[in-house]
Amino acid sequence: MTKIEFLDLGKQPITNNFLDTQNPKNEFFYDLKVVFDQESKLVSLKNFVPPEKMFNEKYAHRASMSKTMQLAYKNLSVNLKKNFKSDSVLEIGSNDGVFLKNFNVQKVVGVEPCKNLAEITNALNIKTYDKFWNLKLSKEILKDHGKFDLIYSANTISHIHDLKETISAIENILDKNGIFIIEDPSLLEVLKKNSYDQFYDEHAYVFSAISISNLLKSTNMEIFDIEKLATHGGSNRYYIKKIGGNQPTKESVIKILNEEKEFGVDNLESYKKFSSNVKKSKEDLFKIFEKIKKNKNKVIGYGATYKSSTVLNYCGLNTDFIEFFIDTTENKQGKFTPGTHIPIKKPTQDTMKNIDYAYLGAWNFKNEIFEKEKEFISKGGKFITHVPKPMII
Repeated sequence: MTKIEFLDLGKQPITNNFLDTQNPKNEFFYDLKVVFDQESKLVSLKNFVPPEKMFNEKYAHRASMSKTMQLAYKNLSVNLKKNFKSDSVLEIGSNDGVFLKNFNVQKVVGVEPCKNLAEITNALNIKTYDKFWNLKLSKEILKDHGKFDLIYSANTISHIHDLKETISAIENILDKNGIFIIEDPSLLEVLKKNSYDQFYDEHAYVFSAISISNLLKSTNMEIFDIEKLATHGGSNRYYIKKIGGNQPTKESVIKILNEEKEFGVDNLESYKKFSSNVKKSKEDLFKIFEKIKKNKNKVIGYGATYKSSTVLNYCGLNTDFIEFFIDTTENKQGKFTPGTHIPIKKPTQDTMKNIDYAYLGAWNFKNEIFEKEKEFISKGGKFITHVPKPMII
């Protein structure tokens, strides 16, 4: 058996299942355990959650809600048009169209299984298939639209359980000189930052350059460039081509593979050490909240993110410690956090008044939040984070 369990984050709910009531009946929980495959070097959840429980018409994440993400996708589209002259574009996991709307909508296609999001993009005249990505869908799209110059997928390939079929389906529909781009959280950054909240139901895998490279060995594709990104607390953008395609392989590939090997991303001992760090993080974060509670200070949560769900449930942080969360995503407002049942409110001008501390659920947008909350900070308000270690900022 090549898969070794190294992390147990306890009973966890569906992270996007924001609740209509504070006392739900029959809320679904699963055991969040993480394994390392010594052969492929892939890190994945031990037990996958059925996709239909996560990706449906109630899906709450709207990528367009973040100014940071809007700008990132706009800049990326400009660079891709300039560097690759991509004419036809397919996006797997097109969300609300935040990336695709930067291209000629007549030449783009979206794949988005969440029907509420697919409705948004179809309304933008972006042809969107509200189905799960697989070989059958790939053949359907090929028949309807032909092959693509560019296939892009941000924070989606890591959600799909059958990676071999996923890659075959992409190989099937990618032009011989086309490029396939994957963007996902970097496993190296997760290990460095101790950001264990990157593990949750949707993230069936957290990728390294090593594991992606191993995954492609049985295909007719290879990585030709890797770009490091700040998004989601540290991500990698992998540029992949068909073998023999006209893109030269860049030094970044060897450089990042070596970086990962030096850190020990391909070594079980690194994961055992990470597991110890996670346990200590839980204890230290809980102590911070206990001390604040003892002093009768007022604490709220800032950003009811999917990632924060892992932390809240693993560390036992509920309404005893956090009064409510604020979040700018409209379809989270008025609801309750999964598992911990903390109310989620719409931020107003007065929200941060009389607040002593705010827990950074959206720690990866820290700079954007600090800029927005200058007044709160100037009046002595403080933030709590668990990355890279639990502390008060």
